[in-house]
Amino acid sequence: MRKILYGRAVRTASAALALASLITAISDAHAARPMSTDDARIVDAKACQLESWAKNRKESTEYWLQPACNFTGNLELTLGSARTIGKGENAGQRSTDWLVQGKTLFRELEPNGWAWGLAVGNVRHPSAPGSGAGDIYAYVPVTFSLRDDRLLLHTNVGWLREDQTHRQRMTWGLATEAQLSPGTWLIAEAFGQNQGRPYYHMGVRHWLVTNHVQIDATFGNRMGSGAQERWLSIGLRLLSLPFLH
Repeated sequence: MRKILYGRAVRTASAALALASLITAISDAHAARPMSTDDARIVDAKACQLESWAKNRKESTEYWLQPACNFTGNLELTLGSARTIGKGENAGQRSTDWLVQGKTLFRELEPNGWAWGLAVGNVRHPSAPGSGAGDIYAYVPVTFSLRDDRLLLHTNVGWLREDQTHRQRMTWGLATEAQLSPGTWLIAEAFGQNQGRPYYHMGVRHWLVTNHVQIDATFGNRMGSGAQERWLSIGLRLLSLPFLH
């Protein structure tokens, strides 16, 4: 009986970690770090970027690596991986997620203008019980530039199909980026699905080398929640010069 109960507890904990990773993957895959709401911009033509970050929650810590390249000029391809390590009651639990995403623009952003595009992706949870083809999602990012690009507003509306539950959900996001100094930005956003309470997220990011090396630190939580769903995140983003010829 103890073995049966223990097995059920392990499967339940694994499912919980997979669900937390799903929320993170669908959110963080969208945007340039540290945003969860995406912007209507892509990596420069023939260039690549590498985003990496650690996200610490009460019950788990996630470590992400997410490289992306623009081979054609208007198609950014992303391949990401995350390692989630359980803590507290979930200590000893491990899960790995994989993400593939393509993003294109139909209108490019100019100062004091606006832009929009389309992103489609897939997130797989190989270690989750009953894992199949993965979660499929799509969304439309729209960005508005104000004050000569010193203030940016982003909106997202999208769709998500969960692999394990086969449920379909609407996803949304609303965010702002405000320039505090030539190399430092303040970010704030709210995002979620058509069911459940939304999340909020805020922090700063700073260019160590303009347009090439960026660091960030953020804080987030679900609205109306305590410490259970709170998270802290630090990240590093590297962008290359064009080299894919």
